[in-house]
Amino acid sequence: MVIRGISPERRGALVGFRRARFQIAEGAAWLRRYLGPWARPMALAAVTGLVAGLAAAAMEWGIEEGFELLAGRFVQADRPELFQFRWPVLLLPAAGGLASGLMIMLLSPKAIGHGTSTLTRAFHHGHGAMPLQPAATAAGGAVLVIASGGSAGPEGPIAALGAAVGSSFGRLFRVTPRERRVLLVAGCAAGVGAIFRCPLGGALFAVSILYSEPDYETEAIIPSFVASVIGYSTFMALMGYGHYLLSDANKLRFSSPLELVPYAVLGPLCGAVSILFCLCFDLVERRIVPMLGARRWLSAALGGLATGTLACLVPAVMDSRYQFVQAAMDGRLFSGQAAGWGHWVLLFGLVVVAKCLATACTVGSGAAGGILGPSVFLGGAVGALLGAICEALWPGTFPEPLRQALIPVGMGGVLAASMRVPLAAIIMVTEMTGSYGLIVPLMVVCVTSYIVGRRWGLNPEQVPTAAESPVHAADAIVHFLESWCVRDFTERDWPYVVRSNTSLGEIVQRVEPGTQPTFAVVEDGSLCGVISLPDLQRYLDDGQLARIVLAVDIMTEDVTTVVPDDDLYHALELFRLENHNVLPVVSDKTTRRWLGMLTRRRIFEAISERVERARRLVLEEFEGLVPIDQEAQLDTLLRAVAPRAAARVERLMVPLAALGQSLRESDFRNRFGVNVIAIELPDGTWECPPDLDRPLEATYRLIVISDARPSPIAKRPAAT
Repeated sequence: MVIRGISPERRGALVGFRRARFQIAEGAAWLRRYLGPWARPMALAAVTGLVAGLAAAAMEWGIEEGFELLAGRFVQADRPELFQFRWPVLLLPAAGGLASGLMIMLLSPKAIGHGTSTLTRAFHHGHGAMPLQPAATAAGGAVLVIASGGSAGPEGPIAALGAAVGSSFGRLFRVTPRERRVLLVAGCAAGVGAIFRCPLGGALFAVSILYSEPDYETEAIIPSFVASVIGYSTFMALMGYGHYLLSDANKLRFSSPLELVPYAVLGPLCGAVSILFCLCFDLVERRIVPMLGARRWLSAALGGLATGTLACLVPAVMDSRYQFVQAAMDGRLFSGQAAGWGHWVLLFGLVVVAKCLATACTVGSGAAGGILGPSVFLGGAVGALLGAICEALWPGTFPEPLRQALIPVGMGGVLAASMRVPLAAIIMVTEMTGSYGLIVPLMVVCVTSYIVGRRWGLNPEQVPTAAESPVHAADAIVHFLESWCVRDFTERDWPYVVRSNTSLGEIVQRVEPGTQPTFAVVEDGSLCGVISLPDLQRYLDDGQLARIVLAVDIMTEDVTTVVPDDDLYHALELFRLENHNVLPVVSDKTTRRWLGMLTRRRIFEAISERVERARRLVLEEFEGLVPIDQEAQLDTLLRAVAPRAAARVERLMVPLAALGQSLRESDFRNRFGVNVIAIELPDGTWECPPDLDRPLEATYRLIVISDARPSPIAKRPAAT
């Protein structure tokens, strides 16, 4: 192409731009061909991770700056202070709760939940649809709450915001509900992996937070890895590398089997504290707040006031940056203090109880904020408490590295039990603190803590396993549909193919009575369009048109097609969207070389065959289900044979008077007042209609419809 009227430099730039655009398009097409169905989810997961990482960095910066400006001026959480009354400490959390409640009431009044519960509900019951505005509003409100000293964490809101970003991208690019759910989980992984600085743990958390039992959303694992890596890298590039949640925890090691003894105690203790945390949350959220009946902004302000009161008693409850547990681990908390270990046991015990209550008052009252961070803080405080108890009981015999190691390990214990994510908790704490040498005690504590506290939990929207989620109700069928391609079900000898110059009269002559065929208009091997029966009916009233109107005049050119590599699930989606009974199959979307037709009926036949095959395999494997299958066969028989007499259908033993006789000889209708519609044989099979000449045996069961009059068969002894 010759470009005139512009300078050589600009001409070269335009040519280069067009060449680059062509290469990008070619690369994208190659990527789609190579990755197949993975191309779009991977690309969208990467973009979701990027945006979630940016949002996490913005939220982290806002909390750091806001806390230093507000609550940080009045509270030093790394000091062992108790009963320090200050007006700002009392009132700041109330102001933060009020501001957060007003923000949510004005911008997103329907927003409910605390991050993880919201995204879990959207996954199981909302088709993966999670609006962006409520999540963004909650994240902004959480910044205000935490900066003003409220006992909440940013991790839950950023998890919900990342999930909303993924869901919004899915809505923007019109993906299926299934793909949108995957993006929702990937967004959660990116948010948690970034804010906690744990990319692998964030991905595992996102795929396991949906279920209360150790189960995982396997379909979302790979996209979650991609999103979490991108989100973490973006966050760390902006906020800086090399920072662990607890400094020097990476130097701690598990060095002796005897150390398992205190860890075996720490696990159940973490589970018990998790139960206490859940009970406090339930008390505030489900009992006190409904009893007050106040508007959300008012209840959030009152909850903040309660938090401020607790902070005047135990200032450490305002710590959202883990300064208190860091000071307890490295010993700064004890420096310059002459108190014995009994004093520290009391202090750590008060911190644990007060933190449970303060978080329940903050988040449970309606203020924005998450509960992941407080769970981690509580675990660290529980570890410090157990270390102090051991030092008080056996002074001088408890190694200092072991006392320190109890703190990061305890973090994993409470997180595992309160959120019911034992495996994710192990990996998250390992990455957050760099404590790779403590992986063995983390495994012990997280598992035992989860076992103790798993009946409770802070996410009421979880379902036990993937099998019990409505999302996976049709997994077997969907997997089958996705494993088969359109090429395997294409009807290549489609009888209704015409050329573009075929007259209307010739087309009408090929329509058989009682049928509604769809004609494919093919010219030189390429699909030009289709003609349906409604297209024909518009011209049938005028007989003159039958000779002059051609197929090209009445065909629909802009028709939805499928290609041989498309899976059947995608084809069913197109059937649903287009409301057609057939879809043309072409070689590709560009040349549209005609290959045949895909019918809705053929797919349904394949599904029926698959369901019947699965039923037979299940009955072969699990014989205990045979009676249920027999009942299902009976119900099917009733619907087919006697839909209006179902209430009068019974399964009866063979009467003694009829043993050895056939149905023809027994004359059941006149003698017993019933009509036999089927015979159930000893092996569980059914004979319908029944053989009238088969001698009846005691092992048979008769499926009968009784007359309206009382049946004498019930008064006769039955064979046993």
